[in-house]
This record gives sequence, structure tokens and C-alpha cells, in this order.
Amino acid sequence: MQQLQFEPSWDKALSAQDRIEIEKIFNDTKHLNNSKIVFSPLQEAFNHNHDFLVTVLVHNFTSMPFSFQNIRLRYSIEGEQVAEHIFHLAKLTVPVQVSMPWTFIFPKESYLTKNAIVNGRLEVVENV
Repeated sequence: MQQLQFEPSWDKALSAQDRIEIEKIFNDTKHLNNSKIVFSPLQEAFNHNHDFLVTVLVHNFTSMPFSFQNIRLRYSIEGEQVAEHIFHLAKLTVPVQVSMPWTFIFPKESYLTKNAIVNGRLEVVENV
């Protein structure tokens, strides 16, 4: 059975309202009939450095822990690639049958548009 977990720094910093919203999305998506890594969108934003931030609920429906070491992620809208970056996140491993929120930061050089970037889809492209 899928469980919701928070990385310790998230657990400390998360507001009560954000936690409720993440729990709602988890409850709506935890029963997806899947056997892979799935991302449920939570929020998109730009930071002061003009990096593109994509906050998602990472669902590991696989039978193995999933590490984000040398993983290429792509963000697309209606099938059109908007951003792509190789992530090296030693700190992020999602255990089997666990869902965990995370923010992926795409450096400003890794996205292709300065228009509004909303309602897109994050996916694993390949292990590098």
C-alpha cells in the first residue's frame, strides 16, 4: 500500500495548509494502477535567479527504491518540451510504495520559454 512520506527538511518547514493540500493530492492519486515513477503536479514557479521550480508529488509505484542520481527529467506542456535537465540529487531516494513531495529546480539555461509555464507534465526521460 502506497504511503506518504516527507523528507525531514520538508517535514519541518511545511505549513499546515500546504501539508493538507499535499495529503489531499496524495489521497486522490495513491491508487493509480501503475508500476513506474509518476509525478503529480503541485506547483510551478520561478525564483529570484530565474530558475524554474517544479514541485511535484513523486510516486514510486515500482518494486525498487528510486534514486535521482544522474536522472534526466523533462517538463512539457501538451507534448511540447519546455525544460530538460540532468539531476544529481544524492539526498533524494524514494522508497518502494512511497510518495514524497519534492521541488526540482531547472536552471534558467535549461528551459526554452519565458512565457507562463503552468499545467505541464514532468517525466523521467532516462538514467544518464
